[in-house]
Amino acid sequence: MKTSVLFWIARIVAAVILVQTLYFKFSAAPESVFIFSTVGIEPWGRWLVGFLELVASVMLFIPATIWLGSILGIGLMVGALGMHVTLLGIEVQGDGGQLFIYALIVLICTLYSFWKSRQTIPTVLRKFLPSFLQ
Repeated sequence: MKTSVLFWIARIVAAVILVQTLYFKFSAAPESVFIFSTVGIEPWGRWLVGFLELVASVMLFIPATIWLGSILGIGLMVGALGMHVTLLGIEVQGDGGQLFIYALIVLICTLYSFWKSRQTIPTVLRKFLPSFLQ
């Protein structure tokens, strides 16, 4: 029972953070424009990342696609964290590292969600996974 509640909490937390940041990406908030300009992919990268975050958020609640939404979330957050560490810095425009922390939280939640949903990966794909994920 505890794992089921934790599984739901992890997916809800990840989705809420991902959806909450969509407003800033799609409304061209100055901080988002700054981030994606610094990375060199403004505006199309901002739109694409926002769209992929929306897709990941939805997939986290469809039982058959939780694993795929988790992988998408993991990939997006590894990219975000990588940009923070290499180009942006932990703190962006005086945010106190808030976006970095959000990315870490989403990464942890999606890693857990993937781990808990890995048995729903279609068999044809599961055979390509390392043994510890099967």
